[in-house]
Amino acid sequence: MKRLLLILILLAAPVWAVQPDEILDDPVLEDRAREISKGLRCLVCRNESIDESNASLARDLRLLVRERLVAGDTDEEAVEFIVDRYGEYVLLTPTATGANWLLWGAGPLMLLLAGGLGYGYLRGRARAQGPDQTPLSAEEQARLDDILGR
Repeated sequence: MKRLLLILILLAAPVWAVQPDEILDDPVLEDRAREISKGLRCLVCRNESIDESNASLARDLRLLVRERLVAGDTDEEAVEFIVDRYGEYVLLTPTATGANWLLWGAGPLMLLLAGGLGYGYLRGRARAQGPDQTPLSAEEQARLDDILGR
């Protein structure tokens, strides 16, 4: 029973990331802040949202989101403010615009390039060993068989 209780407490730990003193009085603003926080990356924990992280930087970002919402920013303006300040890395789902298209397309492009190079290499080898080679003479074939022990 104690183990089950311990497991349940550990599973609920991310829920405790948002401290009671951070929560806004207006439930609508708090819901908006939570939704925004789920899409922002904790810069300390890497692949954890600031809503789930207990890091002090994540707390600062949560407070900053709430400050922006209280100041009257829309969700997009609040996210844009944080992205301008910390860079696009702070987004858990990066945008597919601008220079990011190069990053999104680099993998498939490299795969196609490697496939083309491999195909060209194999075609070149096949041509080098093609039917235009002169066959071995009977003397050369006997010497080869002798060397190979046949």
